[in-house]
Amino acid sequence: MKTLIASISGVRGIVGEGLNPEVVLKYSFAFGNYCQSKRVVLGRDCRASGEMLWFACVSGLLASGCEVIDIGICPTPTVEIAVEKMKAQGGIVITASHNPIEWNGLKFIGKDGMFLNELELKKLFKLTEKIFDYKPGHKWGKIYFEDGWIQRHIDLILKLKYIDKVKIKRRKLKAVIDCNNGAGSIIAPMLLERLGCKTVKLNCTFTGKFSHPPEPVPENLRQLCREVKRQKADLGFALDPDGDRLAIVSEKGLPIGEEYTLALATKFVLSKKLGNVAVNVSTSRVMDDIANEYKVKLYRTKVGEAFVSRGIRRVKGIIGGEGNGGVILPEAHYGRDGLLGMALILGYLAESNCPISQLATKLNRYFIVKRAIKLKGNFENRLKRLLEIHKDQKIDKIDGVKFNFKDFWVHIRKSNTEPIVRIIAEAQSGKKALELTDQMIKFFSRG
Repeated sequence: MKTLIASISGVRGIVGEGLNPEVVLKYSFAFGNYCQSKRVVLGRDCRASGEMLWFACVSGLLASGCEVIDIGICPTPTVEIAVEKMKAQGGIVITASHNPIEWNGLKFIGKDGMFLNELELKKLFKLTEKIFDYKPGHKWGKIYFEDGWIQRHIDLILKLKYIDKVKIKRRKLKAVIDCNNGAGSIIAPMLLERLGCKTVKLNCTFTGKFSHPPEPVPENLRQLCREVKRQKADLGFALDPDGDRLAIVSEKGLPIGEEYTLALATKFVLSKKLGNVAVNVSTSRVMDDIANEYKVKLYRTKVGEAFVSRGIRRVKGIIGGEGNGGVILPEAHYGRDGLLGMALILGYLAESNCPISQLATKLNRYFIVKRAIKLKGNFENRLKRLLEIHKDQKIDKIDGVKFNFKDFWVHIRKSNTEPIVRIIAEAQSGKKALELTDQMIKFFSRG
């Protein structure tokens, strides 16, 4: 089946099946028209298919009359920052983020430096249905290449008041960074070195191939865990292919869990400044605990950066993000940023003067299990049946269906990025969380 997924996360598909140069041309031409033939920033991750799709994307933008500023291979947050700083009309990132290597896609950024929202995407997708009306020769766009945005991204992070470069350098921390040969392969080691860390690079080459499955979840970080122990490092960092998600490995060579990336960063920021926090509905209850500790309000949104970033802006939040390792700090920009997350964690480490494992143990510990099943035609009927069975329970319908119990919760929703249903459960024991997801998988697998 040729799958092309158009959602709040942009457009994604398997290259050569649902996604091909013709599709990219169509969407980039539509985006150029959406941007009124003005300036558009373009960047991409390191996937082998990226170069081929880049040519199609540039062609569509130029045919629509846009001035294209290409900033090369770089993280998604770097493109978001460039759009905002250059006062561009929009931006495109050619990436499939955490999806497997055979996938690729387009992320669409508005002139505010944030992903397009639902109404904006609806307008864009409507434009793809129109017959191409190419600009005449004298109105074709032009392309320019700009280097240096990786450095500007780093400079932006280092200027933040939360980042005490002197204190971090004094700790003389040793960090292993695993970029999985993704877009963070240059910028992440560079940032660590600017912060005075002794840096060990792992999978930091633009090969076009991943060294392990791309999602930075514990089962994919075994190599990083071994290297942290072998190097006797203070911690390890792992980025996803487009650099907007961050996972941490402790000095003991154990994954802390991507949910705790945001938790640690939030605790550090709130210790400096109090304010509202916004996270998605799938994020761990540890965030509620932190908000209660600092007596601030926690708000929840739909899953997806576009929803969370606007949620933070709406409630005038000072930090927020997603439990998948996505940290958003408005003082930098309204986008998930794995590089920013690294700097905040290092700042916290430097001030606490204790190991990262000890910082993690100071947080309430929950066990979260994230599973997925293929989306089947009977999903909606089974979901309706599940709601009938649990009609007396507390149900959250912000995004999909979330059942909230005193000691645990279960969340079921369609993925924005793959043809799957995500089932997430959190409890006070790993056994209970696994049991809950198993029950849901069995329920939705029935005819």
